Amino acid sequence: MKLTREQAADNRQRIIETASRLFRKHGFGGVGLADLMKAAGFTHGGFYNHFPSKEALAAEAASLGLNYSSSKLSHTLMDERKTGRSGLATFIERYLSSEHRDGRETGCTISALACDAARESGEIQQRFAQGIEEELMIFASYLAKGSDASPLSARARAIRLLAESVGAIILARAVARGNPSLSEEILQTSRRDLAKKPTIEPPRLRKKRGPK
Repeated sequence: MKLTREQAADNRQRIIETASRLFRKHGFGGVGLADLMKAAGFTHGGFYNHFPSKEALAAEAASLGLNYSSSKLSHTLMDERKTGRSGLATFIERYLSSEHRDGRETGCTISALACDAARESGEIQQRFAQGIEEELMIFASYLAKGSDASPLSARARAIRLLAESVGAIILARAVARGNPSLSEEILQTSRRDLAKKPTIEPPRLRKKRGPK
């Protein structure tokens, strides 16, 4: 029975979604095409009806995960209008949590696959560059609101925030099974330090000090 264009598109999307989840959990090289297709509900032979190579699928899967991460970040920062709580504080609390550390397959694509991407082709790295740039723009826009900071300084703060958050979760995962207490210490220390840094706290949330 011949598939319709809609069915073929749905099947392709299911493969990409499955790959995005499995790659985040196991890495680009940690899952084979046969297992990936089986997890998506298809046979190995059908893979090349949708993608020319595993690399092409990896690029698509990375983009899907990166877009999801950016969307989630944007919603988290904007939710402060509803909750009355700093969106940045919420992000730090959720991102640098044991739940996120242990949930690679449903978490941030940058922290899950950045080390893998460093060893991959230009196409995959281009997708990562786009995804990282998008998150930096979201952070910079948030940090610059209500302040007199220049776009350049807001971007520098955004880079610092993203780099420290991603770095902390990568380190915490690297020792989670070998030294659980160290892993928790990394998360707790990073949460505390990031939350109190004046260079990261949104200016609009600070209280002006009067003359001494």
